[in-house]
Amino acid sequence: MADNKSTADLTIQVSGVTKTFGPTVAVNDVSFDVRKGEVVGFLGPNGSGKTTTMRLLTSYYTPDRGEILIEGSDNQENDLATRQKIGYLPENNPLYGDMLVHEYLDFVADLRGLSGSEKKANIEQAVDETHIAEIYYKPISECSKGYRQRAGLAQALLHRPNILIMDEPTEGLDPNQRVPIRELIKTIGAQRTVLLSTHVLSEVEQTCDRLLVITRGRIVAQGTLDDLRAQARSRRQVNIEVKGKGVKAGLREIPNVDEIEDVGAVDGRRRYSVLVSGEGDVRPQVFDMAKRRDWVLWDLHEEGASLSDLFHSLTAPGADEESQTESNEPTEGGRFRWRWPPFRA
Repeated sequence: MADNKSTADLTIQVSGVTKTFGPTVAVNDVSFDVRKGEVVGFLGPNGSGKTTTMRLLTSYYTPDRGEILIEGSDNQENDLATRQKIGYLPENNPLYGDMLVHEYLDFVADLRGLSGSEKKANIEQAVDETHIAEIYYKPISECSKGYRQRAGLAQALLHRPNILIMDEPTEGLDPNQRVPIRELIKTIGAQRTVLLSTHVLSEVEQTCDRLLVITRGRIVAQGTLDDLRAQARSRRQVNIEVKGKGVKAGLREIPNVDEIEDVGAVDGRRRYSVLVSGEGDVRPQVFDMAKRRDWVLWDLHEEGASLSDLFHSLTAPGADEESQTESNEPTEGGRFRWRWPPFRA
């Protein structure tokens, strides 16, 4: 949640939300804010709780506990009013293949209660924003997957919502189709608050201002991409190949060494993967210790961590010891082995 900041520009506020399905805890005490004009990536592996959270935001599900405010309104007490503020593109993008694109948009506009000149203007704007004029009179079944995604996005924009929620908007697209959809999301995000879910890290790196990481129903990290990159850079791996006595005990004496993993031996030389946090380079200290203790070094090099390594460390099975299952969302719908506790921004 945002601290020491005005809440006037918060469009989404989620506080202590929990959702269960029988014995399964799909969303577990989740809290986060999304500010006006942000494009926020909701990142997590399959079965992490992303879709359930989005369905809670759009009033498709009702939380067991907690509060969701959409532009200051409780979405349980004012579900119809809050739904009107949100455009939603679900993962399965429910389209009617036997309809022409313009028939489908006309149908959705009717469902939204649009009529007359407002209906015409809104459809024209949605078609223009999503660049689907060339398929406007084509059957949906004859459109490519990329254009079907655009048609689904157009229906989400028809009522001109301030908030756009998209669940896996590029899922199933080939690399050539993903690029224009990403560009479209960035363009649309310049005018609205956007929350999009994905399990593909490159999606959020190229489209989002801020990131929420969820795994097994819990938010385990949130912050700007720069914040999380800095967090990743603060954890480094030093690889050592050495022959000598008391190596592992000696390495533990070096400040900022958090974990030492013995990764095997070759010709009497042992290989260690050493995880280091904090500032400074520990390699000179390792080298000095090797000289003092008569170790023979064959290899000593450092590898910086990437954002994907951080994501893996936070979401891999066993990363959060409080989590009780590997997958807790209803079925509908690297070489680094870090084990430090999940952090929260």
